Amino acid sequence: MKHIELKGQVRQAGNKAVIKAFRRQGLVPCNLYGMGIDNILFTVNAKELKAVTDTPKSYIVDLVLDNGQSYTAVLHELQFHPVNDSCLHVDFLAVGQEKPIAINVPLVISGHAVGVQKGGKFVQNLRSLRISATMDKLPDDLTIDITNLDIDKKIKASDVKFDGITVLTSKDAIICSVRATRNSAK
Repeated sequence: MKHIELKGQVRQAGNKAVIKAFRRQGLVPCNLYGMGIDNILFTVNAKELKAVTDTPKSYIVDLVLDNGQSYTAVLHELQFHPVNDSCLHVDFLAVGQEKPIAINVPLVISGHAVGVQKGGKFVQNLRSLRISATMDKLPDDLTIDITNLDIDKKIKASDVKFDGITVLTSKDAIICSVRATRNSAK
């Protein structure tokens, strides 16, 4: 999985006025926890954070703080403003090499379904899958071949298998299907 570096400035816990002042300066308050470390409060530049939040891709984030410490983390939770969609707060979860990481990974559909060639309509329900794997086995994306997908057939999360990866998405979740249409020959 690709890594992306974010630079942060350590901050102290503050009240609403302090947090709003950070946001006016173009900074987003963040929190880092997990892996047995104490909570670390810091801020990152909102424009730099967009490289991580405004993309369908998933990244391992290398946090470099101004106190000289660096951490490896993944996005855990994001809070957005309800009107203007600006990021209000980010929680990062510290990760390591030895422990499995749970993360959403985008799906890539490949092939041309047999059911579509017969007149059916292809429907993709999921754009990503939640998986768990060690850091060295995490893929950038998961490719699913739909070449043999016929009319009224579907691919569920329980149907896909990858080496060294555990799929955490519900087994009954439908990834994609081909539906019958008026033009489809049965």
